[in-house]
Amino acid sequence: MPSFRSRIFFALISLAALPLTWAIVNGPVISANFPDPAILVTSGGTYAFATNSGNINIQVATSTDGGVTWELQSGVDALPNVGSWATANSTWAPDVIDRGDGTFVMYYAAWSTSHSTHCVAAATSVTPAGPYTPESHPIACQTSGGGAIDPAGFQDTNGTRYIVYKVDGSSLGGGGPCGNANGEYSTPIMLQEMEADGVTPTGEPVQILDRGQSDGPLIEAPALILHNGTYVLFFSSNCYNTDLYDISYATAPSISGPYTKASSPLLITDDDGLTAPGGATPRLDGEFMVFHATVNTNPLTRYMYTATATWNGTIVST
Repeated sequence: MPSFRSRIFFALISLAALPLTWAIVNGPVISANFPDPAILVTSGGTYAFATNSGNINIQVATSTDGGVTWELQSGVDALPNVGSWATANSTWAPDVIDRGDGTFVMYYAAWSTSHSTHCVAAATSVTPAGPYTPESHPIACQTSGGGAIDPAGFQDTNGTRYIVYKVDGSSLGGGGPCGNANGEYSTPIMLQEMEADGVTPTGEPVQILDRGQSDGPLIEAPALILHNGTYVLFFSSNCYNTDLYDISYATAPSISGPYTKASSPLLITDDDGLTAPGGATPRLDGEFMVFHATVNTNPLTRYMYTATATWNGTIVST
């Protein structure tokens, strides 16, 4: 049986409108290395997808009770072919959306041999668990900025589709446990509009957030939702392989910003006994999320946890 921890967590933020006030943490719900999880809710069940492990490019887990209990689909690869442009077993931080026409779209990052960076890309399937068929070309590479990683999909109320992703300046160097310790390189979160098919970019990407002094050398792992008219961008800051890694968020009145960061993270090390919580993906309604936390540093092992959240206009901290 997985262990169970729960505690009311009050997050003090600078915006009074619709803050995330508390979160009840459960888990681990997957006691296996399952980092950077994403959640997909369908009429037939709930799915989670995660970064590569072993020879599996994209891991899959399923839940038949709305995300309370989970089963890792051992040996199942949702993306057995990463695309001719990419290298296998270099796939990170997937996200999956239901396009609404019988097709599911997976966004993922993989190493491009021609660009010598990670690029973000899309793949499609007619079933939630895959297998997904990759598009012939990536969506974005941001080669000069260090690559593109951590894509996540979003559809606005007018039907327009977007992805958000990180420009991976951390990969350009600067020392420290995850690169960029000298802060020389930017790690902005970008917003890219997509065609209705969800796989074709249109126009130029727009920067909507970058790291600040409290974020350490980077921000990453963006996930965007719309909650009661407010755009909420979840992200992680600091190095994923240190105890400073966290789950944070920022809010904006429009999709392109300006985004205002919460004055304190939602989850940090020692909350609910967690170490380095990060990589959170909320359900579309914002009331439930999946995320990982570190359980072992050598080898680095991150289990999946869940959290439920309540929203109101009260600003409280503990």
